[in-house]
Amino acid sequence: MPDQTGIQGLHRVEHLMGMPIGVDVRDDGIDPAILDELFDWLRSVDATFSTYRPDSEISRLNAGTLRRADAGPHVRAVLDRCETLRHQTGGYFDAHAVIPGAIDPTGLVKGWSIEHAATLLDCAGARAYAINAGGDVRLRGRPRPDHGWRVGIQHPLQRDRIAALLELDDGAVATSGAYERGHHIVTPRTRRSPTGVLSVTVVGPDLATADAYATAAFAMGRDGPTWTATLDGYEAMTILTDETVLTTRGFQRAARRRPC
Repeated sequence: MPDQTGIQGLHRVEHLMGMPIGVDVRDDGIDPAILDELFDWLRSVDATFSTYRPDSEISRLNAGTLRRADAGPHVRAVLDRCETLRHQTGGYFDAHAVIPGAIDPTGLVKGWSIEHAATLLDCAGARAYAINAGGDVRLRGRPRPDHGWRVGIQHPLQRDRIAALLELDDGAVATSGAYERGHHIVTPRTRRSPTGVLSVTVVGPDLATADAYATAAFAMGRDGPTWTATLDGYEAMTILTDETVLTTRGFQRAARRRPC
């Protein structure tokens, strides 16, 4: 998150789920205790869904010491949604893709948990905020009356450049690629990293869905842009390995600068 010195509102950054998560609330008069509740929620998500903690429900499911029917309601809901998204993406978003036979819903959990965090802020009366989870963001309202939230999409090859600058009043932005976490996304049908694509950014109303769609489109490789053009309510930018930039028509409307 940028330096918030002199900016009114509530601001906090913590390292959770293996990434920095920052909350920037620009409303005045919001009870600061909401940030404690929000980060407590994220910590509980990490404890429940972590694939690294042996006592998490996901680890216990994979170890065979917990039946899916006995898992908590959040776990069952997330796994059901993963299955729905697997069908919607033709199998390219798959919670079993990285390790066959093991469940890893990480590709959905981050966005899903941040959407719930946004609901907590809504219920607390916040009307202008940004939640940044490792570069994926959920936005509401305007930080200033004269402009919306500005989101820079990092160039996948040049760390000191942005590939596009978006301005949004409400919505979510998610990016998938190999340049932040290495080759963690695989094509489910081949179990190999996709080729021909550097990054995919998806913009839409829900961060969990945008993140899943970005993951699926990246896994599709060069076929991703054709698929993202069919999405209803979500727009996308794909950067190919030759640095060709392909965008859906609606993505250009959100961009204040042409992709560079």
